[in-house]
Amino acid sequence: MDREYTQWYSPVLQKNMEMLIFGYGGASVLFFPARMGRFYDYENWRVIEALRPKIENGYIQVYCVDSFDTESFYSTGFHPSVKISRHIQYEEYILQEVIPYMDVKNPNSFKIAAGCSLGAYHAVNISLRHPGVFNKVVGMSGRYDLASKIGHYEDLLEGYWDENVYFNMPLQYIPNLTDESKLEILRQLYIVLAVGNADVLLDNNQTLSNLLTSKGISNSLYIWDNEAHQARAWRQMVANYL
Repeated sequence: MDREYTQWYSPVLQKNMEMLIFGYGGASVLFFPARMGRFYDYENWRVIEALRPKIENGYIQVYCVDSFDTESFYSTGFHPSVKISRHIQYEEYILQEVIPYMDVKNPNSFKIAAGCSLGAYHAVNISLRHPGVFNKVVGMSGRYDLASKIGHYEDLLEGYWDENVYFNMPLQYIPNLTDESKLEILRQLYIVLAVGNADVLLDNNQTLSNLLTSKGISNSLYIWDNEAHQARAWRQMVANYL
């Protein structure tokens, strides 16, 4: 299996950002790491190994990017307004640096955003906020409103709310999305959500699925048995849905 390591100094984030790339062609998969994860986690967790047949046959090329969570949502000492601003910077890094890099490296125009845990949030949020950039998104064990407490998951914005928070929480902005031109593009996006029936985030995923459906945005919600917020389940999920 082709494997390549790359890194560059990000002008947007003003730091070196690292990445692993697996495969030589096919659809480009932008794979966001789990909460506070690293670009090598999916390889270490054998999630990439589960994708070996698709990668080696040239169906997909996987770009495992690094996270920025410890400098945004999970940073310490920053005011919540700074946390959300730093998250927006990370999104700009993806759009202004990573996507163009993928376009140069892989001429296949079909793009998939994917992620597990907080990576699912990143994948789904960027796909919904920027219609037309991705053709498909796969969110596994995701949480789609980080500004609310859900079970043992804390409100990552500590009760703070502003326009930036609103426009980055899918469960908040999707209900009020009325721009038909934007909705029409989103209706062409293939959306897959997967979560366990014993996961604390089950209702969160069901709510997002229902909201998307209410806007005419088709999506598939797969509910797995038991608790699926773990690498063992993610290995099976990527083989099924990517």
